[in-house]
Amino acid sequence: MKKIKYFYNTNTLRYEKLVTPLRVRLLRVFGFVSALLVSSALVIWVYTRFVPRPTDKVMEYRYNSMKENYATLKSEVKTLQDQIAQLEKRDNEVYRSIFEANPVPDSMRVKLIEKKKELDKVEALNDDQLSNEIANSLNNIAARISYQRTSYDGIEKLINNQEAKLSSIPAIQPLSNKDLTRIASGFGMRIHPIYGIPKMHNGLDFTAPQGTPIYATGDGTVTTAGVGNGTGNHVIINHGYGYETVYMHMVRIKVRDGQHVKRGEVIGWVGSTGASTGPHCHYEVHINGSPVDPVYFFYNDLNAEQYDRLLKLAATGSAKSFD
Repeated sequence: MKKIKYFYNTNTLRYEKLVTPLRVRLLRVFGFVSALLVSSALVIWVYTRFVPRPTDKVMEYRYNSMKENYATLKSEVKTLQDQIAQLEKRDNEVYRSIFEANPVPDSMRVKLIEKKKELDKVEALNDDQLSNEIANSLNNIAARISYQRTSYDGIEKLINNQEAKLSSIPAIQPLSNKDLTRIASGFGMRIHPIYGIPKMHNGLDFTAPQGTPIYATGDGTVTTAGVGNGTGNHVIINHGYGYETVYMHMVRIKVRDGQHVKRGEVIGWVGSTGASTGPHCHYEVHINGSPVDPVYFFYNDLNAEQYDRLLKLAATGSAKSFD
């Protein structure tokens, strides 16, 4: 029940009912509503200012996570850049030394098209997708760098192996023969000097005074250093890679079985031991066990003119061999 208020009227000397004018009541309502709105705004401000919302916590967590991911990605990018720089340096050293040229991409337009596709793809991604995409790209780059490094290591091994192979291939004459006068009999069918019948001559005969040094024509390991019935004092060198050389009729052998020799090293001296009709060195080159014409393996100590002359001398040598 609404409480009725009275007041004492001094003019009428009576208690009269208190009636609040409509204007006053409206002002009171307005004041109350205004105070309520101001208080609400103040409470909301304090709440939003000092009380974190769940969404704010999520955003802060995502921000911190992205900040950590960015720092990690930045570090990985720096590492990958250093690795790529090292690979580029090795690439230049390897390919420039071999091909003496800098490889050029087949088409720059292809790269531009791919770059445009990547930009369009990146623009369509949100932050999380972008982070994941960057991480996947970095993992892919790291895997490609690792594979490329392995590839370059293989290339370096091939190069080192190629250097060893070039040092091992027979490439010089077994005797000093600068004036090209010492080849007496070439490769092919020749009349045997003792039996007097045509017989395959599997090497070259180099005539020289007894005691003339005989040189290893390539790096290798001595597999035989001894005496044979027809070969006399002879040496066989295994050069690896399927190559083998034979030196016969020495007066004396300098090397021993199992010894490693270098190209140009003296392995013995010219003689006439075994089935021989005079001091000379019978020299053979074998590839995978089959004899080949040694004349094609003198490219290291002859120029083009000398080599051409040597080919003619070997082809027009004596019809008889010395052994």
